[in-house]
Amino acid sequence: MEYIILGSIFGGVWLVTLITFLVLYKKKQPTLSDDKSIKTVVDNQKEQNLLLNNMLMQALKNSEASTQNTINNLTVLQKQEFDSISKRVDELTTRNEQRIEKLTFDVNLSLNNMRQENAKSLEKMRETVDEKLNTSLSQRLNDSFSKIQQSLESVNLGLGEMRTLANGVGDLKKVLSNVKVRGGWGEIMLSTLLEQMLAPNQYKAQVQVKKNSKERVDFVVLMPGKDDHEIMLPIDSKFPLEDYNKLVEASDTLDKEAIDRAQKQLTKRIKEEAKSIRDKYINVPDTTDFAVMFLPIEGLYAEVVRDIELMDTIQNQYKVVVCGPTTLTALLNSLQLGFKTLYIEKRSSELWQVLSTFKTEFEKFVQLLLKTQSKLGEANSTIELATKSSRKIAKKLGDVSQVVGIDYDNADDDNSEDNSGMIE
Repeated sequence: MEYIILGSIFGGVWLVTLITFLVLYKKKQPTLSDDKSIKTVVDNQKEQNLLLNNMLMQALKNSEASTQNTINNLTVLQKQEFDSISKRVDELTTRNEQRIEKLTFDVNLSLNNMRQENAKSLEKMRETVDEKLNTSLSQRLNDSFSKIQQSLESVNLGLGEMRTLANGVGDLKKVLSNVKVRGGWGEIMLSTLLEQMLAPNQYKAQVQVKKNSKERVDFVVLMPGKDDHEIMLPIDSKFPLEDYNKLVEASDTLDKEAIDRAQKQLTKRIKEEAKSIRDKYINVPDTTDFAVMFLPIEGLYAEVVRDIELMDTIQNQYKVVVCGPTTLTALLNSLQLGFKTLYIEKRSSELWQVLSTFKTEFEKFVQLLLKTQSKLGEANSTIELATKSSRKIAKKLGDVSQVVGIDYDNADDDNSEDNSGMIE
């Protein structure tokens, strides 16, 4: 690279010298005025141009030779530098390979050590985790088994209770299959509702509502009438369980014809019972002009109420009101409120009589007070007259005391105190 720069500088200096010589040579030429001299000048100029061309060619050859030498030298130098660089690269490559081998060895050694340490740590962790998992799993399994055992015991106890309940249901079914016992159960339920809602003196059981009849209604509610005459509201319990069970079974099988037959049979049975209640227990004026049919099961009551035509027939034709446990409770509650209202009205009339008597006695007391006030006024006037007389007497006695020497002033004061005490 240094030789190239030197060759370039030498060539430049040579060209500058040649150009300077040519300029100076042109400045020294004379000025001609005639043709001969011009021809001579032209010839001379040609010779000079030829000489200059030769010199330029020689200079270019020299410059080319110098440049070629410089290039050759640079090529040699570049080859030497390249060999040197290649040698250095080979040395660096060798050193890097050695370093890489050493680094690889060190890294592999470190990785092996880390693997061994990690393996030991993982083994310890695995042992610890296994131990904790075994302990926790054993504890949880024991707890789970305990809970399962308790649940099984509870299930066994529940199964025992279910067996007992099933036996009880079977017994109840047997009891309800007996018409007489079933009727007694309905009466007991009706009696319980009456006991909860009414006072003992507001209802009676097994009452004969007609004198010439042996039929007795289950219960009657005693309602107040005119002139303290009690009117009875008949309530009779009916429990057509067979017809209702047939309707339920037909509904479960979704047999439309069976459902229609069961509904017709239940409607017929309810109408017969309503007619029986009307004929046996409605006796106006001893009873109300209607009676109550009590159905102990809400499902049975719902089936009856759902048939609007049946309800209209029972209420209008047979004068019977159908009630379930809930509706009967509401009816008894309204009756109880009516009883309380009548009792308050009755007691309010008695209270008015007492107030009237008190008013008469109070008027007499006022007249007596007026008379007492008049008597007290007369007594007060008499006392005032007596006081004035006593003062006159005391004055006269004062005149006498001056002669006799007796102080009657104190006596006068004593008399005044006595008179004031009498006035009080």
